Amino acid sequence: MISLDNLTVSYGGWTLFDRVSFLINPKDRIGLVGRNGAGKTTLLRIITGEQQPTSGAVTIDGECTIGYLPQQMRVHDTTTLVEETAKAFDEVLRLEAEIDRLTREIAERTDYESPAYEQLLHRLNDAQDRYHILGGETRDADIEKTLLGLGFRREDFGRATSRFSGGWRMRIELAKLLLRRPSIFLLDEPTNHLDIESIQWLEEYLRNYNGAVLLISHDRAFLDNVTNRTVELSLGRITDYKVPYSKYVVLRAERRAQQLAAYENQQRMIEKTEEFIEKFRYKPTKSNQVQSRIKQLERLERLEVEEEDLATLNIKFPPAPRSGKVVAEIDEAGMSFGSKHVFSGANFVIEKGDRIALVGRNGEGKTTLARMLVGQLTPTEGSVRIGANVNIGYYAQNQDDLMDGDFTVYDTLDRVAVGDIRTRLRDILGAFLFRGEEIDKKVKVLSGGERARLAMARMMLEPRNLLVLDEPTNHMDMRSKDILKSAIMKYDGTVVVVSHDREFLDGMVDKVYEFRDGRVHEYLGGIYYFLEKRRLESLRELERRDASTAKSAPAANMKAKPVEIPPSGGGKRSYEQKKEQEKLLRKLRKAVETIEADLADIERQIAAYDAKFAAATGYDEADYKAYNDLKARYDHQMHEWEKASYELEITEG
Repeated sequence: MISLDNLTVSYGGWTLFDRVSFLINPKDRIGLVGRNGAGKTTLLRIITGEQQPTSGAVTIDGECTIGYLPQQMRVHDTTTLVEETAKAFDEVLRLEAEIDRLTREIAERTDYESPAYEQLLHRLNDAQDRYHILGGETRDADIEKTLLGLGFRREDFGRATSRFSGGWRMRIELAKLLLRRPSIFLLDEPTNHLDIESIQWLEEYLRNYNGAVLLISHDRAFLDNVTNRTVELSLGRITDYKVPYSKYVVLRAERRAQQLAAYENQQRMIEKTEEFIEKFRYKPTKSNQVQSRIKQLERLERLEVEEEDLATLNIKFPPAPRSGKVVAEIDEAGMSFGSKHVFSGANFVIEKGDRIALVGRNGEGKTTLARMLVGQLTPTEGSVRIGANVNIGYYAQNQDDLMDGDFTVYDTLDRVAVGDIRTRLRDILGAFLFRGEEIDKKVKVLSGGERARLAMARMMLEPRNLLVLDEPTNHMDMRSKDILKSAIMKYDGTVVVVSHDREFLDGMVDKVYEFRDGRVHEYLGGIYYFLEKRRLESLRELERRDASTAKSAPAANMKAKPVEIPPSGGGKRSYEQKKEQEKLLRKLRKAVETIEADLADIERQIAAYDAKFAAATGYDEADYKAYNDLKARYDHQMHEWEKASYELEITEG
């Protein structure tokens, strides 16, 4: 469908790509990965034609259409939400007009046997086929389904697009892109402005989409759930892995170990050859051998291994000062901004050591509650009381925007630091990967990820016992997110985090508060327990709605004319929902059984190694490595078993 042939991109004496080639097939699901600056976005821009390579070519099938979502785009503000979204069907409207014109012309002609008449029939048939493919008959329903799936409400449909925030306007562009149904989606960080529910809806949409998908994302769960092929950009070259992201990470580690061994072997060979050349360069009896070795080195294709960034984002939060048992008490709190009601009835207590996630659709009040906790907002209903000796550290969603762009990295910390901590600013910046000349960079030239790290460093200049973190992983790459998560899990204080990143929250939080429909709902468990529970609640809501509709239908219909009501009150929809629940139960039971079988197998293998080590007379490094790997796998599977068993117990109950 799309062929990239020997693409090279050079800037001056620096080469970004070097003869890159790969093929995108229909229905491919590809994750494009690589370190920041590897050229992922550049590759998408070359495929769309927005940028030209230095050499090489992109060949696109004549019937292939491309839908491209960049990280940043211009959004038009002259229409309502529905009118702007309907622009995705411009081609459908043109086809409708063409079908009407061709139909009228065919009806008026009488030269049924002529080539011209036959040609008209062919054109009408092609137009109708294309109209069906683009969903012409169902466009209104498709617009509604897509907008609701991306988190809009029906009451938003008539709102002017100019009244939506930048994140919501990006969703409008994404909706238009999805509705155009191109042959391939090119998506650059599509989850940046989406909440958890919208991300899950988009995952399901892309999984079932009939075309191809090529995407860039720092959301590991999103990549795993959508892609089945991972293309890595490294050292200007492409490596194609026919697996999702998590399996790619394992295969890449194995491949890198092999590359490193080959590289080290080659370096040893080069060193010995150069020693030979230097030693015998001026001995006539060895001149032929010396020349042969020189030519050998000249012909040698030098191996390269991407230098791994071994510097650690060594984030370690200062020990939390002692606080009272009750960190914060939220008592029937609510918030309205003028006539706009955000939420009501938030009623819960945050205790010392709690790990809490605030989740929900954008605009439902997550950030509002976070700002109430830190004292930036006062609730218009109820109260938010902070406990004794609570010292709050706040990372805002727009934290990087609050820093002065004309200050240097060092100045940003120096202007807020007080006391002895000022003598350790360089060490703190070094822990956040700002070293050497980098501390003299102006804030305005930093990347999004660098600004996020600097803002986190500034927040850690004094010990806190309550961390309120609003989207702390925005703009962070996967490695930085993993290290930040590890630091939070080791932190001995209380944490409240707003995030839509499921993998980041998994294992880190033990309570979830969902902001939905103007209320706050509590879930005592991790993020994946919440997602499963939330899905079941949605199914039950559908059942209740169907049952309510079935009960009210007879009375309404009797006013018009007698209608025979089917004996099954729930109807087909209710039956299907029950089947869905039974299917989920079977899936959960199967998952538990599979893990239990795996645990039994691992236990047998560990017992065999124990017996082998008891009788051994020497040390075998490979055996001990395999033994330790088995124990680590056993611990991981026990964690998975506990989680799966808990989900099954809740679902059965």
